[in-house]
Amino acid sequence: MTTSENDVLSKVPAATLVFWIIKILATTLGETGGDAVSMSMDLGYLVGTGIFAVIFLVAVFVQITARKFHPFVYWTTIIATTTVGTTLADFADRSLGIGYAGGSSLLFALLIASLFTWYRTLGSVAIDTVGSPKSEMFYWVTIMFSQTLGTALGDFVADGRNEIPAGLGLGYGGSALIFGGALAIIAIAYFATRISRTTLFWAAFILTRPLGAVVGDFLDKPIAKGGLALSRYSASLAILVLMLAFILVFKQRPASKAH
Repeated sequence: MTTSENDVLSKVPAATLVFWIIKILATTLGETGGDAVSMSMDLGYLVGTGIFAVIFLVAVFVQITARKFHPFVYWTTIIATTTVGTTLADFADRSLGIGYAGGSSLLFALLIASLFTWYRTLGSVAIDTVGSPKSEMFYWVTIMFSQTLGTALGDFVADGRNEIPAGLGLGYGGSALIFGGALAIIAIAYFATRISRTTLFWAAFILTRPLGAVVGDFLDKPIAKGGLALSRYSASLAILVLMLAFILVFKQRPASKAH
């Protein structure tokens, strides 16, 4: 198979620097957008989850039925996964009382189970193999679990120990440094070691979500809790415009196998 043939089959973008910038923006938008619907609109976590779940299912259907990679379709689906992940994690952690530690542990187990099942079924979890409907279904289920896990993990690290649910109390700035530092270590490992690129990709993909979660919380949470108290609507709109600018200015190519 030639590279061009593989590019036609591949329906997810290559993991370039622009990809990671847009991914972090999307996860931040997921936090502010999810909170805007569930909190600012006062619809609650369950209703918010229902709304975003419908959007997610529609977006995944469009993505899977598309015949080739479309940046706007792909990133719309990513935003859908991160918004439903935000409200779903908040519903489980807060409304159901599972707590951040319990929610993070459960979601991590589901994420690993999804990756394991995907690997056992198709033989690879590399993004350059995501082209068939079956592989895409595994891809998007895995991403949804990772986005939901990231919300719970970010809140767990950032929120105070006296809050309900209780967190580690490292604050939004400290949490951003931790998750950003972890991503920097992964980047160094990518260039300086021979660790599996697929393993490093999924580790980075998972960690961008809690980074986006704490950045989003920093933007819209009250000043008394360490945030900037910005409007969730205006913050979401600003992030969306920035995302669109990156997608329009920087052309993304589909992931392809190394030859």
